[in-house]
Amino acid sequence: LLYQTSRYVDIYKALDDIARERKLAPEERQEQKKYAKLADAFTPLAKGMNSEYANQNAYDCIQIHGGSGFMLEYACQRIYRDARITSIYEGTTQLQTVAAIRYVTNGSYIATLRDYEAIPCSAETQPLMERVQEMANKLDACTNAVKETTNQELLDFMARRLYEMAAVCIMSHLIIQDATKVPELFGKSALVYVNYAEAEVEKHFNFIRKFKAEELESYRK
Repeated sequence: LLYQTSRYVDIYKALDDIARERKLAPEERQEQKKYAKLADAFTPLAKGMNSEYANQNAYDCIQIHGGSGFMLEYACQRIYRDARITSIYEGTTQLQTVAAIRYVTNGSYIATLRDYEAIPCSAETQPLMERVQEMANKLDACTNAVKETTNQELLDFMARRLYEMAAVCIMSHLIIQDATKVPELFGKSALVYVNYAEAEVEKHFNFIRKFKAEELESYRK
């Protein structure tokens, strides 16, 4: 996800640089606009999800070391502190969700997912691709269900769940693309990640579809 976001940023910034030297051709202007939008949409995903994964990995590292993990003799105690700041500094994960939710509701993420579905994959990764397509369908259904209520408080409440659903669907596609190109390096990782992502989507899907707006009262401070 980080590499893909950086790629989108590099492309549109390169076109910005070219535009300062000469007038862009119509096709180049379209590319510039396309990749600028993708960079804007992917940046809060990359910042938020990488920060949360860093925290989870640091937490698991401490767990593996047990009580020793808190001792200064082990590097994981420093990693644990360093990871925590990533979800706070330069915009909290909550702010990344606020930045990203409009790309959920305006259909940008689902459109990107449908574009990814059109990218050919290997026969080995086809079953994974079909599972991710179903995950995207559930994201789309949840997004539409929340939008149709026209309840802003409900949308704000569900934003983090929709954000995470979109993120894991996108990351699943990216790792399937890697597994298709270099199966010996990414084949097992693709299976492992899609298993994880599918469970995450199912968790949020069940919560959103069963939740009733009147239950919001129980979640207010």
